[in-house]
Amino acid sequence: MSETDAEPPQLQRFDMRDGDLREEGLATASLAVRRGELVVLPTDTVYGIGCDAFEPESVQALLDAKGRGRDMPPPVLISAVTTLDALASSVPEWARVLADSYWPGPLTLVCPQQESLQWDLGETRGTVAVRMPDHDVALDLIQRTGPLAVSSANSTGEPAATDADAAERMLGSSLSVLLDAGPTAGEQPSTILDCTGERPRVLREGALSLADIRATLTSAGTSLDEGPEEGQETGAGA
Repeated sequence: MSETDAEPPQLQRFDMRDGDLREEGLATASLAVRRGELVVLPTDTVYGIGCDAFEPESVQALLDAKGRGRDMPPPVLISAVTTLDALASSVPEWARVLADSYWPGPLTLVCPQQESLQWDLGETRGTVAVRMPDHDVALDLIQRTGPLAVSSANSTGEPAATDADAAERMLGSSLSVLLDAGPTAGEQPSTILDCTGERPRVLREGALSLADIRATLTSAGTSLDEGPEEGQETGAGA
């Protein structure tokens, strides 16, 4: 049997609320990521399906599992604010203020990507969407694996998974590991801001309110671009 014809790995599911299983779950998930496999992880918004951001075949497998095309590249989750500069370039000062204010948290920033990066997330048009989630399981996993390409754990056209059962139902056949941390706090994904222009533009309104963002931007000496593209949906991220 060729490698391409190999059966998908058997799904291993771990209850991360069980202290005896937490370390085993993190170790198994991080090994799966290094092997190029797909994992489901909890975040502070909704569950996400993730893989090594620097493995193009894994990223393509993620898109295939969701039924998405390359025109909807996944965001990248990081475990430290300082990693933003390793992935993005020309980060405006007001974007740094937002990151310092709301990371870890439900805010995704779209910035020009570092030209030196050897990866293929899809048709990104030279940008990268970056977020630092406010969830200890997600952060612990990312600390072990490095940046993860993560999209919401759902099939295209279905609501994002807010518990592990929903994620397994929609994506289980594609997964290697599922980290179950119980139901999420809500159903909203992160708020996404385009930070590639002179002022930030809202691409998706989510769990972080625009009122809070506006107040923070005012203190940073700028404001939202309230043009007609505000609220436009982008590739779904957790």
